[in-house]
Amino acid sequence: MEVRAKKALGQHFLTDAGAAQRIVDALTEGGERDVLEIGPGTGVLTGRLLQRGDIELKAVELDGESVSYLLTHFAGIQGKLLQADFLRLDLSRIFKDKFRIIGNFPYNISSQIFFRILDCKDRVPEVVCMIQKEVAERIAEKPGSKTYGILSVLLQAWYDIEYLFTVGPGAFAPPPKVHSAVIRLSRGGRTSLGCDEAVFKRVVKTAFNQRRKTLRNALKPMLAGACEPDEKVAALLDLRAERLGVEEFAALALWLGAANNAVE
Repeated sequence: MEVRAKKALGQHFLTDAGAAQRIVDALTEGGERDVLEIGPGTGVLTGRLLQRGDIELKAVELDGESVSYLLTHFAGIQGKLLQADFLRLDLSRIFKDKFRIIGNFPYNISSQIFFRILDCKDRVPEVVCMIQKEVAERIAEKPGSKTYGILSVLLQAWYDIEYLFTVGPGAFAPPPKVHSAVIRLSRGGRTSLGCDEAVFKRVVKTAFNQRRKTLRNALKPMLAGACEPDEKVAALLDLRAERLGVEEFAALALWLGAANNAVE
């Protein structure tokens, strides 16, 4: 049987065996044994992951046609494959401890997947994924760039980001209209931002939603009634969102949180 790529699910099946092996090899040896593959599709990564003796694989796939294909073509996937939506999956019922994530993420929901990963960041020490090249560059970007944005800050607050390699459209069926890229997220040593995480997230999102404005203007709804900022915070408020790193956003969140003016 063949699996039809469904536009509504953002499916572009990887067919390049070399690229598939490089993705699987990017999953660090000696890490947590439990690994979740998101969106295995036709199993080009799955078959190689099943051959790795250092991991225990689970896979989650929403598409029923893909599920049938995987169960037919990969005997080792029996009992390891879940037909479900990752965004709605109760991960605590599947993994009792830490687990790693790998996958060729559907481009239309890749940002939502990352936000879900952030929700359980203390349980996910490593992520290896293929996403749209522009999104990969944005996530790995440093302050000062026009492409630096919300996901850049939120993911870099907790993960070290490595841009590993680029994959052309010809490696997929059907070929997407854009290039793809593989990145690796490794959980950093930070255990706290030193501020309320909900306030931090709100500050980042509010700031970038009006990125052309200075932070003093972009954050105006959150500043009402705030105490007078110190010299450091006042200087930050005169900048635009793209100029601030994680520590600077945390400083703003700490100031606003202390003033009790930003509640999620």
